[in-house]
Amino acid sequence: MVFSYSPSYGFPQNAVVWRTLLGLLCIFTLVLTAVSTPPEDPVKCVSGNANCTVTNSYGAFPDRSTCRAASVAYPTTEDELVAIVAAATKTGQKMRVTTRYSHSITKLVCTDGTKGLFISTKFLNHTVQSDAKAMTLTVESGVTLRQLISEAAKVGLALPYAPYWWGLTVGGMMGTGAHGSSLWGKGSAVHDYVTEIRMVSPGSVSDGFAKVRVLSETTTPNEFNAAKVSLGVLGVVSQVTFKLQPMFKRSLTYTMRNDSDFGEQAVTFGKKHEFADFLWLPSQGKVVYRRDDRVAVNTSGNGLYDFLPFRSQLSVAIAIIRSSEETQERFRDANGKCVGATLISSTLFGTSYGLTNNGVIFTGYPVIGSQNRMMSSGSCLDSLQDGLITACAWDSRINGEFFHQTTFSVSLTQVKSFINDIKSLIKIEPKSLCGLELHYGILMRYVTSSPAYLGKEMEALDFDITYYRAKDPLAPRLYEDFIEEIEQIALFKYNALPHWGKNRNLAFDGVIKKYKNVPAFLKVKESYDPTGLFSTEWTDQILGIKGNATIVKNGCALEGLCICSEDAHCAPTKGYLCRPGKVYKEARVCTRVSGINEALSVS
Repeated sequence: MVFSYSPSYGFPQNAVVWRTLLGLLCIFTLVLTAVSTPPEDPVKCVSGNANCTVTNSYGAFPDRSTCRAASVAYPTTEDELVAIVAAATKTGQKMRVTTRYSHSITKLVCTDGTKGLFISTKFLNHTVQSDAKAMTLTVESGVTLRQLISEAAKVGLALPYAPYWWGLTVGGMMGTGAHGSSLWGKGSAVHDYVTEIRMVSPGSVSDGFAKVRVLSETTTPNEFNAAKVSLGVLGVVSQVTFKLQPMFKRSLTYTMRNDSDFGEQAVTFGKKHEFADFLWLPSQGKVVYRRDDRVAVNTSGNGLYDFLPFRSQLSVAIAIIRSSEETQERFRDANGKCVGATLISSTLFGTSYGLTNNGVIFTGYPVIGSQNRMMSSGSCLDSLQDGLITACAWDSRINGEFFHQTTFSVSLTQVKSFINDIKSLIKIEPKSLCGLELHYGILMRYVTSSPAYLGKEMEALDFDITYYRAKDPLAPRLYEDFIEEIEQIALFKYNALPHWGKNRNLAFDGVIKKYKNVPAFLKVKESYDPTGLFSTEWTDQILGIKGNATIVKNGCALEGLCICSEDAHCAPTKGYLCRPGKVYKEARVCTRVSGINEALSVS
C-alpha cells in the first residue's frame, strides 16, 4: 500500500482506508450480531435505594453535571405510587420521574440538590385493559413503546405513528412530545392519540397529600392539554389510554436522489406519502426519500424493519470506530470523515437500512409488512448478559458513540429557505458536514400542530442532527462553526421549536416565548403543584419562570451551553475565536482562525 500525506490536513491517507474497513466491520457487526448486553439501570445508589445518582443512556447531560437524590422509589402499582408521592409531599421533598432507559438528553430527570427523590416507573410496566371493540388500550406509564406496539397487535390494533426507537416509555414520550413522521390524521405525535391520562400529583392535607387526577379531552380539556406534554412538572403519569386503529400494513421503498430540488420536495412530499421522511446527506448532495404508505391488511407481505444502527454491535468494533473518529478530529482529517461518510451511507442504503421482506432477507422494494413490524425497532435491547462483548452503540459503559443531538422543527412555510441556507454553507466548504453523515445524515420527519399546550405549533419538518462530541468539554470540533450556524439559523432566523428531550442548552433560552398557550399551561402547573415539588432549576429555566438555560463561562460555546459573545467562550488557545456566521451574519460561532495556532506556538 502506498502511503501519502495530505498537505491540507497532514494525515496519512492510508488511515482513511483503515477507517473505511472499520466502517464495514461495524456494518457487518450490525447485521450478524443477535444479542447484546442490556443497558444498565440509569439510577445507581450507594446503599440500597439511598444516596443515588441518575444519568441518561449516553452517560452525560449537556452540562456534564451529576444529578443526585437522597433516594429512589420503585412503585409497582398506582396505590404504591400514591403513597410515595404523599409521603414526599408531606415532608416537602422534591421529586422527579425516571424511566427504564432514560433516553432524554436534557436534564428532565434531575432533582435540585441532594435531598430529593427519584420515582422510577421501571416496574409500572403493565397493561391495564385492552378493548378491541372500542379500539382502546390502557397501560401504565412505564410500558415501553415496544410493549405498547405488541399489546395492541395482540388484539388486532395498531398505534398509527410513533418514534423509530422503541426503547422509550409511554410516560417518557408524553413528557417530551415524542413523535414519528406524518402530516396525516392528527399528525405524528404519540400524545395526540391519547384519550385519557391518570396522573398522581401533590395534594392537600384533606387529599392525604396526594391526588389521583383522571383527565380527558371531554371532561377536563385544559388540564388534559397541559398533561399531554408535561415535562414532568405536573406530577407522575400513572396510566394512559390510547385510541388505536385497526391493524394495517405499510409499503415502504427507499430511493436516493441528488438534492438539487430538495427544498421544493421537502414541502410537498409528506402530503403525498403518509409516513414519509428524509435522510439528507448534504456534503454528498444526496437525499434518501422514504416513500412509505398505508396498504390494506390483506396485502401480501411479511416485511420487518430492524434498523441496522439499533441492532447490537461488538463493543471492540464500536470502540475502534470511536477512536478513529477521535483521531480524525485531532488531525483535522476532513477527507477521512468524508470517505467514511460515503461508505457508511452507501452501505446502509445498499442493505436497505435493515429492512427485510420476510424477517430474514431483503429481496427488493417495496417491502410490505404489518404496522407492528414496520414502525419502530431497537433489537439491541433484546439482551442477554454477555459481559459487554456486545451492546447498543451508545452504551456509556464502553468507549462507543458519544454525540450531541440538535433537533428542531422548522415551519413548512420556511423549510425551503432553511434548506437553501444549509446549501449555501456547503458551497463555502463542501466537507464541512461530512461529520453529520458519519452519524447517518440529517433525519427529517414531518410533524403537525397539536392541541397540547407544549406541543408543536404548526405543520413543520423536524431536523434531527447528530454529531461528534469530545470527551474533553474544552476540545473544539472540526467545522463546529458550520453546525453552530445551522443551529442558530433554525432557532433564531426561522424561530424553530426545539425537541424537549434533546438539544443543547442554548436551544432552550427564551424558548417558552414561542408557545402561545404557555399561560394556560402554567396555570395548570400552579394548580397541580403549587409548591413546585416536581419542578427544578432546569424546568424553571426552560419554562421562563426563573433564570436562563444558558451557562456563561470559558469554553461554554463549545458544548452549546451558551452562544459565544467573546473569544473566551470558544477555545482561543487552540485557534477558535468567536466570529459572525458565514451566511447568517447575526450568528456568533466558534471559528478556527488561520494562523492563530501557529502564532501561539511561536510565542
